[in-house]
Amino acid sequence: MSFTSAISRFSSLAVSASALRYRIVLRRMASHLPAGCSVIRGHFDSLPAKVQDYVADKVELCKPDNVYICDGSKEENESLINHLIEAGVLTKLTKYDNCFLARTDPRDVARVESKTYICTEDKRESIPTAKEGAKGQLGNWMNIEAMNKELSTRFPGCMIGRTMYVMAFSMGPVGSPVSKIGVQVTDSPYVVCSMRIMTRMGAEVMKVLGDNNFVKCLHSVGVPKPEPPSQHKWPCNPDKTIISHFPHDREIKSFGSGYGGNSLLGKKCFALRIASTIGHSEGWLAEHMLIVALTNPKGEKKYIAAAFPSACGKTNLAMMTPTLPGWKVECVGDDIAWMWFDEEGQLRAINPENGFFGVAPGTSNKTNPIAMDTCQKGTLFTNVAQTSDGEFWWEGLPLPENASMTTWLGETNWKPGDTKFAAHPNSRFCAPISNCPIMDEDWENPKGVPISAILFGGRRPQGVPLVYEAFNWQHGVFIASSMSSEATAAAEHKSKTVMRDPFAMRPFFGYNFGKYMEHWLSMAKKPNHKLPRIFHVNWFRLDENGKFLWPGFGENSRALEWVVRRCDGEDIADPSPIGFIPKNGTINTEGLGNLDMEKLFSIPKDYWLEECQSLRAYYDEQLGDDLPQAVQDELNALEQRLQAV
Repeated sequence: MSFTSAISRFSSLAVSASALRYRIVLRRMASHLPAGCSVIRGHFDSLPAKVQDYVADKVELCKPDNVYICDGSKEENESLINHLIEAGVLTKLTKYDNCFLARTDPRDVARVESKTYICTEDKRESIPTAKEGAKGQLGNWMNIEAMNKELSTRFPGCMIGRTMYVMAFSMGPVGSPVSKIGVQVTDSPYVVCSMRIMTRMGAEVMKVLGDNNFVKCLHSVGVPKPEPPSQHKWPCNPDKTIISHFPHDREIKSFGSGYGGNSLLGKKCFALRIASTIGHSEGWLAEHMLIVALTNPKGEKKYIAAAFPSACGKTNLAMMTPTLPGWKVECVGDDIAWMWFDEEGQLRAINPENGFFGVAPGTSNKTNPIAMDTCQKGTLFTNVAQTSDGEFWWEGLPLPENASMTTWLGETNWKPGDTKFAAHPNSRFCAPISNCPIMDEDWENPKGVPISAILFGGRRPQGVPLVYEAFNWQHGVFIASSMSSEATAAAEHKSKTVMRDPFAMRPFFGYNFGKYMEHWLSMAKKPNHKLPRIFHVNWFRLDENGKFLWPGFGENSRALEWVVRRCDGEDIADPSPIGFIPKNGTINTEGLGNLDMEKLFSIPKDYWLEECQSLRAYYDEQLGDDLPQAVQDELNALEQRLQAV
């Protein structure tokens, strides 16, 4: 290169650098908050550049009066709690250390699956092609243009008179290579206090974020001030509620609801719907699963992941007190697992959350003493009942003596035997993981924990045995795809109808379920992958009088013992048409009295042939050409095995 050309190139680079600096300055100026909006906590200029851009854009859109940059500190949390008490949203539960109760608007009590959408240009990318005339059950889709039109009628000016809170949060240990970071802006201090419990949230996360990309989370209760008259202190806009996901932009926009998975966007929206799309592209799995460690009397530990629909006992299993002598259970997580195969081919998992958002009714010292211990301090309760002496209460707990009850609706005249519930069936406790006395020592290990078995299950009152094992990985994927369960109060469903809930992910798929199954099936195609065994469990089978055939809760450790022994290769199973069934006497029932084990493990031929027909119709109606051939083959093989019996 000549001296002249070198000088020319240097000058060109200098001009380019100067132009770049000028563009950066212009961007910074453009990111300053609009006139009339002030930062009342934190320093806007200290935020990473991309966060400044995002916040400034949402301030321009939502028009809040103030911006509050959250640092996640104890002092900040106490200040927000006091603000919520003054606003009438929270009530202090005086019997406990730093516990509070929120009562929501009765129209805002659960996830709203019917108003939750995945938004892409191509419909088939998001959901399977349902049969003509059939209502799709595997997610809702709206094209991006149509959704943006819907949102344009909601978000502009939605935070007038309110404060916009800015939170950086990490799903997974802060700084871990397997963790993902989100930034949520919200006008709900209740959401801030809940996210502080459920995620790693605050200044430390913002520092780690730096110039990296993040999942963008926009949330508003949808009620600008002055608020319209209401008998409820809980702001929400149910008529306009919508929860939208934009997988390609890694963005979530939620409007109108202040409750649970509709507003705590790190949970189902990020950790499942968006994360499942990220996992699909990066080769890992984001699943609606608990993770639990089981240690036998010899001191040998195994980790198990398990997928159950909401309100089907995930938290109870994750915190189980085993009845078998010498066995120990330790918790890694009760709701969400991110899983990947490491370089040695071992499936590993982390719990990306930092708290428990458990269903309260039915939780007691009998069913889950560990959960009861966990929610005695630093816990936010929502829609439970309250006693006159400052205790929480819900159905399943002993009735208090010499104390009156205020229901979740604020009614003070409730009496035992009333037809109305004192606590809402989907009432919740939001408790820090640090409260749990049985957390596994590796629960935050960035390398994850090794998974030996995966369980699938649901509420199946008829026909399905206590436990059985898949023949192989492909058969296990088929079993997971065929999962069904009675509907629960965790969503807006009302009846006890048995619903298909494949992989316990039906409301949480971030992309086409057919592609999701192909992603699972592909894990068996890698030569070094050590595939865990797959099982199906059912604690809820009933006899002809409607009574449970199996005692459940801590006694479930007996079924898990069989699972662990199968993982060790013990010859304690016989083949059946539906999978490997425990050999007679290999489930330890000592001390359980007279159980009808024959009925508990019976496989009614007519029931299962009818199940095959139902499942075939379901696949045809809901998946059509998106059904993987391997899953169709497994259904055909099951039917043939049943007919040969």
